[in-house]
Amino acid sequence: MTNVVRPGFIKGLLPLTFLLAGCGSSEAPQDSGPRAEPGEELSGGETTVFDTSTNAFSLSARNMSSERRSAFFVGNSFFKENWVIAPSSTAGRDGLGPLYNARSCSGCHLLDGRGTPPEKAGEALLSVLIRLSIPGTDAHGGPADEPTYGGQLQPKAIPNVEPEGNAFVAYEEVPGAFEDGEPFTLRRPTYTIDGLSRGSMAPEAMTSPRVAPQMVGLGLLEAVAEEDILAAEDPDDKDGDGISGRANHVWDAALGQNAIGRFGWKANQPTLAQQTAGAFLGDMGITTEMFSQESCTDVEADCKAAPTGGTPEASAEILERVTFYSATLAVPARRDWEDPVVLAGKQRFLDAGCDGCHTPALSTGTLEGYPELSNQAIRPFTDLLLHDMGEGLADGRPDYEASGSEWRTPPLWGLGLLHTVNGHTNLMHDGRARGFAEAVLWHGGEAEASREAFRAMPREDRQALIRFLESL
Repeated sequence: MTNVVRPGFIKGLLPLTFLLAGCGSSEAPQDSGPRAEPGEELSGGETTVFDTSTNAFSLSARNMSSERRSAFFVGNSFFKENWVIAPSSTAGRDGLGPLYNARSCSGCHLLDGRGTPPEKAGEALLSVLIRLSIPGTDAHGGPADEPTYGGQLQPKAIPNVEPEGNAFVAYEEVPGAFEDGEPFTLRRPTYTIDGLSRGSMAPEAMTSPRVAPQMVGLGLLEAVAEEDILAAEDPDDKDGDGISGRANHVWDAALGQNAIGRFGWKANQPTLAQQTAGAFLGDMGITTEMFSQESCTDVEADCKAAPTGGTPEASAEILERVTFYSATLAVPARRDWEDPVVLAGKQRFLDAGCDGCHTPALSTGTLEGYPELSNQAIRPFTDLLLHDMGEGLADGRPDYEASGSEWRTPPLWGLGLLHTVNGHTNLMHDGRARGFAEAVLWHGGEAEASREAFRAMPREDRQALIRFLESL
């Protein structure tokens, strides 16, 4: 169990403008202009690594002791190697399925990076999954599973078990224009599900596509103290800035009580251990002590009758090692942070009020069992809170206290290396945005003022802001 005992948003390391929340609320000192800050390139504090290759997301924390690196490498092996169907002579790695989305963690998080959504109609969703639910909640306040297919569509299955079905996406180009007249188009996705093997879903079934996010810096986010996250809440927008972030409160299976959510696109997981165990079960059909029952519904008799790889299929040691690996994947350092255009872009980021949700700097507390992650000055560009992002991004599917239009502010660190690692720049929860500009233009709801500020900028300023994002 992790225990954060010392919190703190960083204060004093950044100009006041970096600490202000609110659309259009920040102004740089007129006599100073944009300037680099000492240590600004160290996005992950002392854990930061300096690598701009395809391995940029796959390195351990720079300040990790050599004695602890062996555990990191063991976790890496369990993260990347495929699980096999039980029974098998490959002890400790059998139990895949009966229903699943991928054979390994890296099957979706390639090179510990972001999943790749389909580019063309008819392509399979290889690293995008579809959450399922019906109106109402489960016993712990979470989404109520769709009765026939459960909480997640699983398009793959072991022999003698029917896969559940396949999801496909089609895109519509939506035209728009910046205030200076330059045109743009946004890619609007529409999802369909075909080949359902157990009949139709419930008429009121709700779906939500989720692309696999990149893995870096997760342990640092877990080390941010709860009181610091809650201190940034403004659910009733009492400061009148148009931003009303709030924490999600979700079920903590280890504690047997509610806790704030930190991980997942809707902050529906409280800890990295639970996020990992949930992915083992939902994505690969691998049981753990935390989630010991296969994800078969009462309708899926062939799933229930399938052989298993033991009880549980992934030992406590395997879950611990994969969690340790996931927690200590290092954040890459920023590039070109002193470049004048990047600095100008940083100022435009602040001018547009993007820092109202994408909080530039946080500090970590003491995270039990993780000395390398503790007491670090980090620059994740997230507040870990839920924000209403408007109807354009809404999935209409509540997740604990997150409404159908609320999403957790995703961290921005490392995004500038996404193309290097994963060969694309598809962003947002379903990968619809083909780059930073489209991602900004999809923002609505609480971020509408920031989007409009970006849309109104001269072309040179828009390009500078994007250069800044590329430096993260």
